[in-house]
Order: sequence, then structure tokens, then C-alpha cells
Amino acid sequence: MPPKTEIITVRDHIAWSYANLARADAALSKGAEKYSRLHHMIRAKLFKGLREQTMQMSSIYKDERLKMTLPQACYYCGDDENLAVDHLIPRIKGGRDEADNLIWACRSCNSSKRDKDMLSWLLDKDDFPSILLLRRYIKLVARYCESKNLLDEKLEEVLKTNLPFSLERLPYTFPPLQDLKLWIYPTEREP
Repeated sequence: MPPKTEIITVRDHIAWSYANLARADAALSKGAEKYSRLHHMIRAKLFKGLREQTMQMSSIYKDERLKMTLPQACYYCGDDENLAVDHLIPRIKGGRDEADNLIWACRSCNSSKRDKDMLSWLLDKDDFPSILLLRRYIKLVARYCESKNLLDEKLEEVLKTNLPFSLERLPYTFPPLQDLKLWIYPTEREP
């Protein structure tokens, strides 16, 4: 569901997706079964703050710390064997060999994803990314758009350009809370 105010700029678009992500994160982190008034208030306040530039997204440092402390497993399926490094935004599309763009992926997921954008690849498989993975991705998208001075450009115009990620697929709506995952944990193996 789009906000009551119109999404016009790239900044608006990213802010609305990130604010919805924050709402889902807050609800999941507290074990909520459905969104409450508080969760909707979090979304509204963050969207307004990001849009008006009085608030900012949390630092990617928090995500990096989690990457180092959570169990080593594929960010996509949870497999903890045959891991390789994967680029969220593929190198062939301009993704950088920097820690915030690198994640663990099993060989199967890495081979399947190939040079596709992470979000498009997952959504094309009818799979929604974990909240922590999507948070990292949105931050990379925002950082890229800021570096190219795209944040205050009209969204419809920027979507016509060749971007290294699927800006148009940043989600406004999320699956029901019971179908969302905060994180993909290593898979349990049968003995």
C-alpha cells in the first residue's frame, strides 16, 4: 500500500520501501503476529524523516557486525556447506568487491543467481528475501543513488535508465508476518 503522499522521487521510493522494512523488522523482532498501531507509526515517522532528510538509514556497520557474528550460511537458503562469496549487485553490472556488497551463498544458489540482481532473482522465484538481507540491499541501492545524485530525481525518469539493480522492484508490500524471516539460519541436516 503506497503512502498517502505521492511517491515522486527516487528518495521517496527508497524511503517508503525502507520504512516498510523497518515496520516489518520491528514487528518480527518482538514476535508480533500482526502489525500494531506502533508498527504503523514507526513506518510513518521513518518515511517522513527519510523523505525530509531529518532521519537516515541505520549504518551498514550494524549489518556487517551481524554478518560476522551470525552462523556462516547461505543468505538465500541457509545451507552451510559449499559456500562461496556472492555479490548482491553483480560485478558485471557494476557491483563492487567491497564487504557490504559481499555475502555468503551456497554453490547452488550462487550458480542459479549468476549475474542477476539479488532482489529480481528472489522475487522471480516467488521468494521474499530475509529482512536483514533486504535491509543491506536497500542501503546499497540508496548509497549508489546518492553517489550518482539520483535521489532527488523523478522516479519515473530514473527507472528509464540502466541501473545495476532493480530499483522498480523495491517492495512496498511484504508477505504476512508469519511468512517473513528476519534471517535465514543454517539448515538442519538429518543424521
